[in-house]
Amino acid sequence: MVLNYIWIAFFVLSFVIALGKLIFWGDTTVFTEMMTACTTTAKSAFELSLGLTGVLSLWMGIMKIGEKGGLVAALARFLSPVLSKIFPDVPKGHPAMGTMFMNFSANMLGLDNAATPMGLKAMQELQELNPKKDTASNPMIMFLVLNTSGLTLIPVSVLTFRTEMGAANPTDIFLPILLATTVATLMGLIVTSIYQRINLFNRTMLLFILGVCLFIAGGTWGMMQLSQVRIEALSTSLAGVTLFSIIILFILAGVKARINVYEAFIEGAKDGFGTAVRIIPYLIAILVAIGVFRASGGMDVIMDGIAWCANAMGAGTDFVGAMPTAIMKPLSGSGARGMMVDAMNTYGADSFAGRLACIFQGATDTTFYILAVYFGSVGIKKTRHALTCGLLADLAGIIAAIVVGYIFFK
Repeated sequence: MVLNYIWIAFFVLSFVIALGKLIFWGDTTVFTEMMTACTTTAKSAFELSLGLTGVLSLWMGIMKIGEKGGLVAALARFLSPVLSKIFPDVPKGHPAMGTMFMNFSANMLGLDNAATPMGLKAMQELQELNPKKDTASNPMIMFLVLNTSGLTLIPVSVLTFRTEMGAANPTDIFLPILLATTVATLMGLIVTSIYQRINLFNRTMLLFILGVCLFIAGGTWGMMQLSQVRIEALSTSLAGVTLFSIIILFILAGVKARINVYEAFIEGAKDGFGTAVRIIPYLIAILVAIGVFRASGGMDVIMDGIAWCANAMGAGTDFVGAMPTAIMKPLSGSGARGMMVDAMNTYGADSFAGRLACIFQGATDTTFYILAVYFGSVGIKKTRHALTCGLLADLAGIIAAIVVGYIFFK
């Protein structure tokens, strides 16, 4: 329901802003640009869905092998002591536990091509447990909020863009990104737990959170000892080895279980193709709304408003140049990436705004895109508190990014 109102607001606000530009500033091209945005973003959304088809078919085929080979169920049993505390409505040992963990792991390593199919597979498994098929269940919401918080250990794309833009030390934003995205993830977990009345103050969860913090601290220390070239080489190698190891492991598990591995893959690939087709209208709906809002000048209005408020409070406006990235990130990953590059182009890769834009890019994920695609894949229409919790996690990530940015670079 909330997503419905926001979708309507994108179009209504775009119309009002464009009408004001036409009447008061004589901008006769704004409505033409908005209609162009409608058609181009609709086409882009469809092409994006087609591009996902092959990847979804591949990974959902692999997941089906792991499912029939018993590997996913074994992973679920191993992780159930921790995940059962976060997802109390999911039975212990259910395959969804293993699939969700694989999705989280892929996201943390920056393996987007593998993370999305695994996430969609997890949503299908959670939908099987959902008593109200058109309404998001508590486990679905918790799963997606943790996804939208965007915890990533190795922000490869951000480091690469900083290198291309001529940053003196491209890795100087590695630790700030890690701190900001950790805050966003913890906020998402806490807020959703409050909504769902989940008790996080138990021995298992506290030890798990402590273990995660120690792992992140150790990984951060290790990364800080490496050069930019070594980090990029390690990231690339780790991604390739991890992905192909998963494929081999699943195939060997299928062979051990004496299933027809090829037929299992085909069965899963068919599901992947069907999923890609189902998400097309949802993807078009959200991307067109965002495209129209940008073309109307709505984003510029928000930026001007933020700058005015900062000046009125006597605060510095150094961070304003990076804010387009922060605002765009929940709406569109590619849009936020463009804003990040624009900030580095305009202010310099080593400027405060340029660095802060990079921290914003790595701190959270594309909330609206994730909710539209994941819920759309299983036909969920009533999203309940998913968007609220996701946006609160985003807000925490943005605030943390600004604070960390000032601490490290001011």
